[in-house]
Amino acid sequence: MSPRQRQQILDNLDTVYREAYERAKKAGDERRMLDLDAAYQREQLLLEVLLDIRDTLTSGKAAPTPASGSNPMAAIDTIRNLTRLR
Repeated sequence: MSPRQRQQILDNLDTVYREAYERAKKAGDERRMLDLDAAYQREQLLLEVLLDIRDTLTSGKAAPTPASGSNPMAAIDTIRNLTRLR
């Protein structure tokens, strides 16, 4: 079984949040709309990081990033900081 394509995963995330946002909009719940917007951005960023990790692990070669170089501890710190935003 092959992993799902990156764009398909991101599109699914978009669909889930868009539907919830539209429900909140119809209900006139501006607070919920703002919460959903912030949650979507946070989840999208975290998902992209996870997809990058998946792609790196499945490609068999390290893909250094400007922020972390080839230091796995820097990558772990980045993920830890992202999860603290919740």
